[in-house]
Amino acid sequence: MEEHKVARFSSCRGVAFEINPEKTSPFSIATTPVVEAPKEPSNATWVWLPWTQKTSFKVFPTSLTGSFHRSLSRPSNHFCDLDVDDEDDHDDDTIYEDEEEVDLEVFFEKDLGKQNSVLKTSFGSKPSTKRQESLLRKLPPKKPQSRLSIILLDQGLFTVYKRLFVVCFTLNIIGIVLAAIGGFPYAKEKAALFSIANILALVLCRSEAILRVVFMLAVKVLGRSWIPVQIRTATTSFLQCLGGVHSGCGVSAIAWLIFALILTLNDRNNTSSEIIAVASSLLFLIGLSSLAAFPLVRHLHHNVFERTHRFAGWTSLLLVWIFIVLTNSYNPAQKTYDFSSSRFIKTQEFWFTLVITIVIILPWLTVRRVPVMISTPSNHASIIKFEGGIKAGILGRISPSPFSEWHAFGIISDGKNEHMMLAGAVGDFTKTLVSNPPSHVWVRGVHFAGLPYLVNMYERVVLVATGSGICVFLSFLLQPSRADVCVVWVAKGIEQNFGKEIQQMMSGFPKDKVIVHDTAVLGRPNVAKMSIDAAKKWDAQVVIVTSNPEGSRDVVDACKGAGIPAFGPIWDS
Repeated sequence: MEEHKVARFSSCRGVAFEINPEKTSPFSIATTPVVEAPKEPSNATWVWLPWTQKTSFKVFPTSLTGSFHRSLSRPSNHFCDLDVDDEDDHDDDTIYEDEEEVDLEVFFEKDLGKQNSVLKTSFGSKPSTKRQESLLRKLPPKKPQSRLSIILLDQGLFTVYKRLFVVCFTLNIIGIVLAAIGGFPYAKEKAALFSIANILALVLCRSEAILRVVFMLAVKVLGRSWIPVQIRTATTSFLQCLGGVHSGCGVSAIAWLIFALILTLNDRNNTSSEIIAVASSLLFLIGLSSLAAFPLVRHLHHNVFERTHRFAGWTSLLLVWIFIVLTNSYNPAQKTYDFSSSRFIKTQEFWFTLVITIVIILPWLTVRRVPVMISTPSNHASIIKFEGGIKAGILGRISPSPFSEWHAFGIISDGKNEHMMLAGAVGDFTKTLVSNPPSHVWVRGVHFAGLPYLVNMYERVVLVATGSGICVFLSFLLQPSRADVCVVWVAKGIEQNFGKEIQQMMSGFPKDKVIVHDTAVLGRPNVAKMSIDAAKKWDAQVVIVTSNPEGSRDVVDACKGAGIPAFGPIWDS
């Protein structure tokens, strides 16, 4: 059998993905081929904001007349799914197509035990009947898709993220066109300022300290029972997809810089070679950083992306300062520089760049090396313990070295004396945590808020997790929170892989509040249907899922098809 290299990366906040997982991975969620859509259209009303229109991650779905099919895209592993070898799981790639007349009624039986037995047979190595064996032989092989199509198209062409990107980029292009034709003289005179302004916007969209405040304000202001759920879900969708603003402003900054450089070259008599050289170098570095962030590069070579983005960004910031000093000190009449002049301090470019510098430096001032206690409940996961309690829904980053890669994990805490992270051993660093646990790790003192934190914006929520993805939700069970949550956890070999400590955290709750499905005992479930059933029984306002990309998408799509707002991690949330 041909071996495939696994390309791992950590793209979502608190969510690490990998391309080309092993086919034997028992934690690649096998969702059922069909989920019935409601026959009656949803009564939900729409808030017509740019981020609430039709999309694969839209807030409220339109009614569907068809069915949801299992994705034909290549399955993706995830840090929520542990790499555990299992010889009985080599039929995971079987796809059931409608035209093969496979009997799928069993997937909609209320009896979960019957469903599990059917699923176990379907995905096991030996079919229980001759009819099933015959059907499996007739099924056509799954058509492979390119990595690029999976990364760029799997979540839809018109997602909230992409729509925000288009809005930001379009507005900037309109400004450039107006400036070029003389309809926007201020922009033509201050083209470099508009480039710096876009850089400021993209930095603010990625500042974990700033976003922590923004998320907190969103929960404080909108987390009230009298606020319509539609407004809260629209806000959740927008905050989750701020990466679209970040990337849109990044490309727009390049466009404005190109425009500014063209204007400068057309007026060479009033500028200097040094200014042109600095501007050209700045354009090259920002362009390089943008190319490194392209999804295909970012997913297949994440460490290259992270280091290029970081060091090219820092160098670009230094060049921006040099550019401001040179342009404001140059005397075109005498062709000389007057560095004694302090007039550049009064310019908008100076203050914008000063804010950019402060925002970039701020999190690095909180980096420190701290002692940790690491336990390994199995060869596939580690539990990292830190001092100090943390609020529910907060995530953190750790690193073996502050200037190398940083890894984001959900935080488990009772809010009192300590907090911990559950790390699946899926990469070099996380495997080292199991094989050779360090006594200290580097951390950022400013923990950040992501999608799980927005659970606090609602009253009743269903949280769906697979594998070690449970870590981002456990805090909502261990400490008082505003939202009344129901947790659905699907994993394999819970005590063997996650240890008794995690198992005990999930125990002692009513069965309708905590639903634990051990696939080693009960077989593979229909996670999408489990989520819908739990949401209906819990009367949930929203469903939030943390799984592998394919599993998260299937749960979100199925819930929306049933008229239930749902959110899952996206590749650049």
